[in-house]
Amino acid sequence: MRKVVICTFLSLDGVMQAPGGPDEDTGSGFEHGGWQKPVSDEEVGAAVVGWYERSDALLLGRRTYDIFAAYWPAADPADPFTGRMNGMRKYVASRTLTSVGWENSTLLQGEVTDAVRELKTSEGGDINVVGSGDLAQTLMQHGLVDEYRLTIHPVIIGSGKRLFAGGAVPTALEPVRVSTTKSGTVVGVYRPSGEPGHDSY
Repeated sequence: MRKVVICTFLSLDGVMQAPGGPDEDTGSGFEHGGWQKPVSDEEVGAAVVGWYERSDALLLGRRTYDIFAAYWPAADPADPFTGRMNGMRKYVASRTLTSVGWENSTLLQGEVTDAVRELKTSEGGDINVVGSGDLAQTLMQHGLVDEYRLTIHPVIIGSGKRLFAGGAVPTALEPVRVSTTKSGTVVGVYRPSGEPGHDSY
């Protein structure tokens, strides 16, 4: 059974919107695009590369797919990660796209939850969900996420799309690996482990 893995950059207050650049996603008037680089470091980069060691596919929503498809084919070919991103199989969840042109891309058909369940039973490695906040929330709500790989950066954004937005399903998490980089970023890998417990002091 393949694992579906949420791979996301978060601010300390849980914002995931537009970490990579000012114009990446200005939806709802978001003005803080590009917040990640000033609070990142090479240890974060190394950790993210490690997230792809057992992964051979990406699962993306339309907005993230458009951003990646515009960037990676023209990215520095000397960077080994460029070849990795272009070469991986890409599965795209969208109700508006009718075709996908980035190499090795497939537009999912039918209900996304049914398509992802089918992908999980297919042959292959982990499937990384990168960005794609609406898609990630749908997968969480239907119990289709097997692991979270998160970088939690020391900055408060105050507004924007959050990974764990209102309506998130209460879930206990088992920490798999957690470390802190020199910039103060927490790099955490967590697996869902049922419902959260409740107790009293």
